[in-house]
Amino acid sequence: MSAFTQWSLTAFPWAGEHPNALVWAFGVSLVLFVGSFVLIPILVARMRQDYFVAADADEHTWLGRHRVTRAAARVAKNALGGGLLVAGIAMMVLPGQGIITVIVALSLLEFPGKRALELRLIRQSGVSSVINWIRARSGRPPLIIPERSDSS
Repeated sequence: MSAFTQWSLTAFPWAGEHPNALVWAFGVSLVLFVGSFVLIPILVARMRQDYFVAADADEHTWLGRHRVTRAAARVAKNALGGGLLVAGIAMMVLPGQGIITVIVALSLLEFPGKRALELRLIRQSGVSSVINWIRARSGRPPLIIPERSDSS
């Protein structure tokens, strides 16, 4: 047994007692890391340019006109958003694009105060610059981000 292995087993006794948990944690971390670099840029590029300034445009699409498809799409969007939110929060401490994943997840979820939270996050210069960089690499125009008003 190597010196590092001996040290890690004494420093982290739980790890020595649960090696399968470490393998699973590494696997989940790897999937989140790779998945974030594949899925998040696709979702950011597909986001409407006026997402942060326009009212909900779903009623103008075929999904918005049919009650059953609208309900199924809402359930699917919220399920995907919930999964991405959990992954984004995990990526705050694991490798991956945590804050961008959280923003994409919030855009899919439906809850009170959603717009204010999204705007607070997207108005941060580092966040908006990364999102617009991803969009530029995809050949998409930058997002239109409204200025702060005195009431918000």
